Amino acid sequence: MGNDKNKFGMKDCYKTTSPDRYRNLADKAKGMRTKPTEAEKLLWEYLRANRLGAKFRRQHPLGDYIADFVCLEKRLVIELDGKCHEQDREHDELRDNLLLKLGYRTVRFTNEELFGEIECVLTKIRNCLNG
Repeated sequence: MGNDKNKFGMKDCYKTTSPDRYRNLADKAKGMRTKPTEAEKLLWEYLRANRLGAKFRRQHPLGDYIADFVCLEKRLVIELDGKCHEQDREHDELRDNLLLKLGYRTVRFTNEELFGEIECVLTKIRNCLNG
């Protein structure tokens, strides 16, 4: 993917949603990147700089949503679910289905899994990247 900008002033690599929707979500995503949760901070240390052999973005607009982490090349979304997700599983399921229609697989981990079994989480991510 090149660095050329399209007629909307967006880099080609950001064609993950409509230009108008991207502009609306981009500011929110930027704010989310500046205030990550402890779980997001921890996982980002393992995902950043191609440490798992793939480039990830964090808090990136996809469709109508902002993905916690996404590898555009492998079309893999990683979501970290805190306590608030326990009460709204239906919303998560709808979101996962929409992302699937856009061609992205979603893998979800609870914060407890991340803090308690980081090596298991990383192994699952590697398997998704290679599968």
